[in-house]
Amino acid sequence: MNPGVAAKAARRRVRIMSATLHQPLPQHEPVAAPAARLALKSDGPSRGLLDGAWWPRSRDLLSELPALTDVLDPLWGRITRIAVNPKYWPVIPHDIPVDGHVVKAGWFTPEIDPHKLLLLSYGTGRWDLLVIPPETGAESAARLMAAASDYDGPPLTASALITADEARHAVSAADRPLDRDEAWEYEGGASSTSAAVPAQAGGVSRLIIGM
Repeated sequence: MNPGVAAKAARRRVRIMSATLHQPLPQHEPVAAPAARLALKSDGPSRGLLDGAWWPRSRDLLSELPALTDVLDPLWGRITRIAVNPKYWPVIPHDIPVDGHVVKAGWFTPEIDPHKLLLLSYGTGRWDLLVIPPETGAESAARLMAAASDYDGPPLTASALITADEARHAVSAADRPLDRDEAWEYEGGASSTSAAVPAQAGGVSRLIIGM
């Protein structure tokens, strides 16, 4: 065989093998992160030490904070800074990327309650959320959300609120399931994203999100 023809054939075989070995990988659609689970005071002058409650699914701020700011930015203005007590947060990044911007994170002890998240929106205000431990059962979380988002109290710190609930209800590792009426109220009726739920006092509503 002519050496030139043989060389061309060899190069052609290499190209075919290369194309076969380097097939493009299939593209997967991104999976949407679960919505943040929140209960917020929504109307009227706020009383008490907390503005609501947040029930994260883990102690990973990088993965949990974006879902939280997705809800809070339209309601409160862009969240620019947060602060936590490091007791229950194993890693606290200085900068946390969220949708469209970066949130600066800091930690303070003993100034900040271990079960509280402090949020700041530049030029708008400050809010304090009870952080319900991720491993908390649904019944306990529902009670804590209702208490933290009630305008009439209780005037307790975040840790005191959790301690009082545990003492009052002798919380066990496995809570009983919510009954139908409780589930309807704390899940926001037929919606699983958000709903205004009447508070017990004064007709003030609270905003339940992601429950």
